[in-house]
Amino acid sequence: MPESGQKTTQGHIAGPPSVVPGAVSVPAARRAGLLVTLVLGGLTALPPLSMDMYLPALPDVTRSLAAPAATVQLTLTACLAGMALGQLVVGPMSDKWGRRRPLLVGMVVYVLATAVCAFAPSAELLIAFRLLQGLAGAAGIVIARAVVRDLYDGVEMARFFSTLMLISGVAPIIAPLIGGQILRITDWRGVFHVLAVIGVLLTLVVWRFLHETLPPERRQEGGVGQALRTMRGLLADRVFTGYMLAGGLAFAALFAYISASPFVVQEIYGASPQTFSLLFGLNSVGLVAVGQVNGKLLVGRVSLDKALGVGLSVILLASTALLLMTTGVFGEVGLVPIAAGLFVLMSAMGLAMPNTNAQALMRTPHAAGSASALLGTSSFLIGAVASPLVGIAGERTAVPMAVVQVSCAAAALACFLLLCRPWRASSS
Repeated sequence: MPESGQKTTQGHIAGPPSVVPGAVSVPAARRAGLLVTLVLGGLTALPPLSMDMYLPALPDVTRSLAAPAATVQLTLTACLAGMALGQLVVGPMSDKWGRRRPLLVGMVVYVLATAVCAFAPSAELLIAFRLLQGLAGAAGIVIARAVVRDLYDGVEMARFFSTLMLISGVAPIIAPLIGGQILRITDWRGVFHVLAVIGVLLTLVVWRFLHETLPPERRQEGGVGQALRTMRGLLADRVFTGYMLAGGLAFAALFAYISASPFVVQEIYGASPQTFSLLFGLNSVGLVAVGQVNGKLLVGRVSLDKALGVGLSVILLASTALLLMTTGVFGEVGLVPIAAGLFVLMSAMGLAMPNTNAQALMRTPHAAGSASALLGTSSFLIGAVASPLVGIAGERTAVPMAVVQVSCAAAALACFLLLCRPWRASSS
């Protein structure tokens, strides 16, 4: 494994040549940059759309299928679990067979599973096919990151990840709005009809415009055993593991916000649903905007490790301020200071998330699919563990949310400093 002394903070490592035989060349990819960005952005946005478009329909599903609310909630859990586990399967497959074949198979299965969800006669069948939908939809997440690694290197890869965030970051904002409008003209099954149509269109676009980016000579040989050995080798790389854990823990702080903010903003601070929606959208805009500042202004001028360190530090400072406010250290505070703290925390994710992905993937040109799978799965699993903890003390206090965020932010910064050791890279 390469050590961090290969100037990964400046975005230069010993990687594959710019033009790879049998794959679309980097210059060609850049000439078609807008098209590639839109296709990859659509792939990464599809799973959030699958999750969030469905949220306004949950009460409708409960009534329609005569199922308890707790059972219907499992349809969300199943989809999330499928997305996490599916990446572990699809990532190594894409290293062995190339990017296009597993992606197209995954997209076809996604469309079929979504269509079955639209006609599910029972909650149990809906849960089963939501799991399959998540497993198949994971192909878009993991292969999109792997394709970026195939096509780009160094600062160009970091810029592309920041641009990708502009597209994929909009999906969670508009998805519930789209779902709500669909429910005005049809029932919850119509949401899955729309998702199936989106899946068909995206499959056709991928088939027509996304070329193979991993040539045969760079593919991994062997079966499941080889895939497990590859992942074990990646995890044995201290620096890669440091970036993976730092990104996953930062993502867990984001999950804690998503899980707790409806109760914190509306139940504790008395805001209306409209105010909550406005604040949620504003925070998402902050994340996307800082991501664009990172990609357009910072990358190439500031080392990726330095930008990442600043992002993680700001997340820790913002979460600490939230903890002090929610525990009453500053007296009784209103919604505005809490909202400001959440905005700063969310915006700093625009520095942390693209740079952890870029730094980790720059170390793994030989196994981008497996590395992408580990990055995605670790984020989902750590986030899934952290998010239920925000409600451990009930819905009338915001302290657990702040405690989870401070803990995750501190652990992320510790992993970055102790495992990645950025000062050594910058001095090399």
